[in-house]
Amino acid sequence: MKYWHEIDTPVGKLLLAGDGFRLTHVCFQSGPHPMRPEDDWTASREPFETAIAQLREYFEGRRRRFELPLAPTGTDFQRRVWRALATIPFGETISYGELAHRIGNPRGSRAVGLANGANPLPIVVPCHRVIGANGSLTGFGGGLPIKRALLALEHALPGAGEDPSGQRTLWAE
Repeated sequence: MKYWHEIDTPVGKLLLAGDGFRLTHVCFQSGPHPMRPEDDWTASREPFETAIAQLREYFEGRRRRFELPLAPTGTDFQRRVWRALATIPFGETISYGELAHRIGNPRGSRAVGLANGANPLPIVVPCHRVIGANGSLTGFGGGLPIKRALLALEHALPGAGEDPSGQRTLWAE
């Protein structure tokens, strides 16, 4: 059985989906490709309580790493890229070329970019931490403003961090 629940966050609505035990999707509902639950999916908050709590902590600046059971579906190559994404530390960025090098495919930056873009668990599996070789922000499923906001939250952009009033954007639910 598949479950889903939507939550409000500082970067917009997120749809969480999973099998009741493991998280399979985190989708930006205000992004260019919102996910629509299938007719046979069950709307329920309960299977996602831990994920919701950890996302809240992340957006409040109190969590740097997620500890959730995950079950992303993808090819062997995609899963290899996603495992490598999970090793990028909070507050750091790497290039697509560096990520390709880390998985043993130094000439595969385009393939890595495609796998990165297919990541079904953004934020939790931090694909937003991958940037262009020249430091530019490149494609992101939730849109570049959300990628910029996530990197700013992690202080991974020059001049990022608190807003001019000195306040952090906190969780909204």
